[in-house]
Amino acid sequence: MPADPTNLDALYAFLVALLLALVLVPLTKRLALRVGAIDYPNERKLHTVPTPKLGGLGILAAALVSGLLWLPSDNESHAIVFGAVAIAWVGALDDVFELSAAPKLLGQIVAVVIPVSAGVTVENFTVPFFGRLTPGTVDLVHLAGTTIQLGDVATVLGLVAIINVINLIDGVDGLAAGVAVISALTLATIALSLERTAAGVLAALTAGGALGFLRWGFPPAGTFMGDTGSNLLGYLLGAVAVQGALKTNAVVALFLPLLILAVPILDTGFVVAKRLKYGKPIYKADRWHFHHRMADIGFSQRRTLLYLYGWTAVMSGLALALRFVPYSDNHGHFNALWTAVMAACLIAAIAASVYLVEVLEILKLRQTRLRQLVTLRRQAGAPEPELQEVNVAVEQELETGNFPAVDPETGEFQAVD
Repeated sequence: MPADPTNLDALYAFLVALLLALVLVPLTKRLALRVGAIDYPNERKLHTVPTPKLGGLGILAAALVSGLLWLPSDNESHAIVFGAVAIAWVGALDDVFELSAAPKLLGQIVAVVIPVSAGVTVENFTVPFFGRLTPGTVDLVHLAGTTIQLGDVATVLGLVAIINVINLIDGVDGLAAGVAVISALTLATIALSLERTAAGVLAALTAGGALGFLRWGFPPAGTFMGDTGSNLLGYLLGAVAVQGALKTNAVVALFLPLLILAVPILDTGFVVAKRLKYGKPIYKADRWHFHHRMADIGFSQRRTLLYLYGWTAVMSGLALALRFVPYSDNHGHFNALWTAVMAACLIAAIAASVYLVEVLEILKLRQTRLRQLVTLRRQAGAPEPELQEVNVAVEQELETGNFPAVDPETGEFQAVD
């Protein structure tokens, strides 16, 4: 580990993690088959053949080697590495034994506490119109000679949340890995620009490992990263967000990670809200995710990825614009030209989001199903659907969380168990 990594070290870390993941991920298939870590198809999942799911171990190995070579030799970096091993171990246990929600959550908390206890925590940040907030100075409890502060607790909760939003979008081949690549490259750029070089190196090796996995995880995937990989990528992205943006004095620092991770955050928020609304446990899997809805309206896996990658890239572009476009001098004075550029970036992000909501038709479920059935029935030469048929299908979705598919040959709803 170098004492003080450079921007060039971030590039080296990216390339080495990429190459190692390319080589190591295929080797994990044999281990997955041996221990029974196989993801079998069912009515909720989009893949059609049993697939090994320990590919995340290849990402872990790639990240560890790059981290040991180019992360700085300090307590925070050591703790991040140990926490990465811990969170991947929790994911691997889940991939093999299918843990229930409680032990998974406990394992995530324990893994996250490792870096937080070493100083990877948000002590202060600036909120526009509210000024500087300092949760790192608010003591909550004194335990065994250690003071636990509000900033520590908030950081633990935030990191666990990011782990789970990445885990929850990992429902279609290549989605979590691709989102991680885009997000990590964006965070690396921002961290390096803020002279947070260690965070930049961490983000770069995260992007490299995820991109190397994507060679094998892009549809049709030969292997899945499993919870081993999705937990690990969420953990690394969260650590980068804390180290690279939130631990700076930048006014927009709080919003940058939220924009970069907006797609998985919105997906998780939408799913959790629906589960709460209809009295479903928030940890129970269903078919309410964005990628499920895209599949149910006829998108292929690759088209789904194209749309969600694009949405992530647009939101990441807005984050980069906030960081680099000099639209204001931070004293209330705005440059007209750069403000117009910033406004264009904001409009593009809003337009992309509105378009995706329109494509997914989240707010128009009944109209969506009726229009879909009418179109397919006409193509199949069958009579148009009765409103009662649509109502029954919609009620089934709301009650079960399963979105009944439509047979393109007949225009009929296909039952989902």
